[in-house]
Amino acid sequence: MLILKIREAVIVEGRYDKIKLSSIVDAPIIETNGFRVFSDKEKQSLIRKIAETRGILIMTDSDGAGFVIRNFLKGSVDNSKIKNCYIPQIKGKEKRKIKGGKEGLLGVEGVSDEVIINAIRKSGAEIIGEENNIPERKITKADLFVLGLTGTENSEINRKKILKKLGLPSYLSTNAFLTAINCLYSLEELKSML
Repeated sequence: MLILKIREAVIVEGRYDKIKLSSIVDAPIIETNGFRVFSDKEKQSLIRKIAETRGILIMTDSDGAGFVIRNFLKGSVDNSKIKNCYIPQIKGKEKRKIKGGKEGLLGVEGVSDEVIINAIRKSGAEIIGEENNIPERKITKADLFVLGLTGTENSEINRKKILKKLGLPSYLSTNAFLTAINCLYSLEELKSML
């Protein structure tokens, strides 16, 4: 079994996510305890301190709640210390649950190890002993405009189509889409998918 040793501490929503990741990554894994992080000043302080010393990798579920938690953390931690790891939207339910979540999507704990490893590699996390495969040139808003994904008559429709094709949440804003797409693809890969 491949275990990735990464520099950043990984921030996840709950204990089952932490259990899943502990067999895949060699790094500190911090739980937000879901929305409890919003009122837990000590946990917020801990996350900020860890971010300052080693950086954090945010890996929340790809549902609406996961993005609320991700955005909260992005607003309370220096953005230069954050890397985002996006799990694709995959329909299903976790084995331990009687019924699936509200949006019917697998969370971090439910996706395969391979999906998680690929997402970590594409996030730009510092994997010790491996060269990171980060695209040399970041995709910009100007690129999105040229590709018809922002600022044009049908850009919202086009963006939603590509989000669906990529298995990413359809409700991502243009800025969140840009962040996610830069974590996952190069400009050439994005062009080839259109």
